Amino acid sequence: MLTPQPSSARWIPQGSYSDILFDLCEEGIARITINRPHKRNAFRPRTVSELFDAFSRVRDNPAIGVVLFTGAGPAADGGWAFCAGGDQSVRGDGGYVDDEGLPRLNVLDLQRLIRSLPKVVIALVAGYAIGGGQVLHLLCDLSIAAENAVFGQTGPRVGSFDGGFGASYLARLVGQRKAREIWFLCRQYSAEQALAMGLVNQVVPLQQLEAEGVAWAREVLGHSPTAIRCLKAAFNAETDGMAGLQELAGQATHLFYRTEEGREGRNAFLEKRAPDFSGSPWLP
Repeated sequence: MLTPQPSSARWIPQGSYSDILFDLCEEGIARITINRPHKRNAFRPRTVSELFDAFSRVRDNPAIGVVLFTGAGPAADGGWAFCAGGDQSVRGDGGYVDDEGLPRLNVLDLQRLIRSLPKVVIALVAGYAIGGGQVLHLLCDLSIAAENAVFGQTGPRVGSFDGGFGASYLARLVGQRKAREIWFLCRQYSAEQALAMGLVNQVVPLQQLEAEGVAWAREVLGHSPTAIRCLKAAFNAETDGMAGLQELAGQATHLFYRTEEGREGRNAFLEKRAPDFSGSPWLP
């Protein structure tokens, strides 16, 4: 059976989770893995909560610059999946039912976190990226597919849809006509078809998937962290409306606080004196 070969990254397990695996390496890369291969890595509320926790820990760790987001496999029957969407076996009338019996759609919170994370998120897709799993891969900054990857939507077949990023951002990537085809027909697309429509960045043999992801991560980590985070916010601002503008403005504020001009305004307030901005010219 073909399986991804281990990369040269030295992974250190983090935390204690039931539905995911979370690893870090000293190079500045995190690896977050949905670990429900028996369910084709379909997510339930607990899965999403654990993913949210792991991505939050990455956000708050200044040593991490890139996340590899993937799914465990293969399953006992040999099948592979990045994520097959929401686990329909726990879907109730108002969402996916958690351990306390409360119906949730908490994957929307996870989508926003991945989207706004000031780090680069790279999807490593082996096998199925279907339904809500296709949306999670879509929201990653970059996507590398194994040759066995399969993409598609199932929402209209199971009485569901994603009218947010799953529709609007998909249309930005592949065009309105193709996005409507993907949603209205619920067909499945190969890795090469996904590459042709701009849904993924590269297709590699399954055995090389993680190694390729680590190689891309290392390239990113060789560049300016501030430039990367501002670029991510700038790309999002064009598609995300006021929320995207808020994100971009936040990155600009982050930069401004680190300038002499920003420090002078803060220090003058704390020292109860008038600020002196004479060292900051009104440049053209």
